[in-house]
Amino acid sequence: MLEQLVMTSAGRELRVVEAGDPGGAPVVVQHGTPGSSSLFRAWVEDAEYRGIRLIGYDRPGYGGSTRDPGRSVADAAADVASIADALEIARLGVWGGSGGGPHALACAALLPARVGAVATLAAVAPYPAEGLDWLAGMGDDNVTEFGRALEGPRALEPHLEQLAEGLRSADPQAIADELRSLLTPVDAAVVTGEVARYIHSAMHEGLARGVHGWLDDDIAFTKPWGFELEQISVPALVWQGLHDRFVPPGHGEWLASHVPGAEARLSPDDGHLTLGARRVPEVHAWLVEHLS
Repeated sequence: MLEQLVMTSAGRELRVVEAGDPGGAPVVVQHGTPGSSSLFRAWVEDAEYRGIRLIGYDRPGYGGSTRDPGRSVADAAADVASIADALEIARLGVWGGSGGGPHALACAALLPARVGAVATLAAVAPYPAEGLDWLAGMGDDNVTEFGRALEGPRALEPHLEQLAEGLRSADPQAIADELRSLLTPVDAAVVTGEVARYIHSAMHEGLARGVHGWLDDDIAFTKPWGFELEQISVPALVWQGLHDRFVPPGHGEWLASHVPGAEARLSPDDGHLTLGARRVPEVHAWLVEHLS
């Protein structure tokens, strides 16, 4: 895996990693909340198989990337454009899981000449979203977290510090205990072995310098995103598991009906974490098809 620092047009540093096929179709991954640029081994192996140049990066405030206080979801598009410029990429695909989903949609909406296709897995819907009870169906931990986010950064930051301490102190085998209010049975079944180690590692890397990336994500989700979904004109895939307490099914259903022309996959067999653990090869196949 290759790693480098990319300077944005605003003078911030972004930690960027690459894996897969160096000469393949570029695909940028927007990581979850909290998370990091770390790429799961199964995603990398699939990228090699399908001829994908897989690119991850730490969003501002996570891991090795400079914080951008007050950033909006829309600001991810300029950062991805900076990465594409630095890597000399003219056209790419993008997918995002969970908290990465809105940032992937921002890239599709605001970089239509550069982003050829977009996919989301268990993405958060805008707040507020007409016709959606935004917190309904979330596990207790997320209801509390986003309740604090709606109160503002001063209420949210000490809460995230407490959560981060628990995540940092847990070993991979205990990570499920830290997430227990959010895990449906199908998700609990996959938080073992390599998946548990990956989740643990990605969170540790992302939170190594503090919780500001996490905080800025949460605040960005609960204020205007800075773009309209109606601006998306490229092929879009919206994938949602129906057994999800992190981001409940209503979010995916809402996005599927509001992203223009979106192909919806509302899976009765999946939760939240199962999408990243099992479905990324299918997402890669879909992106390659729509980028060709």
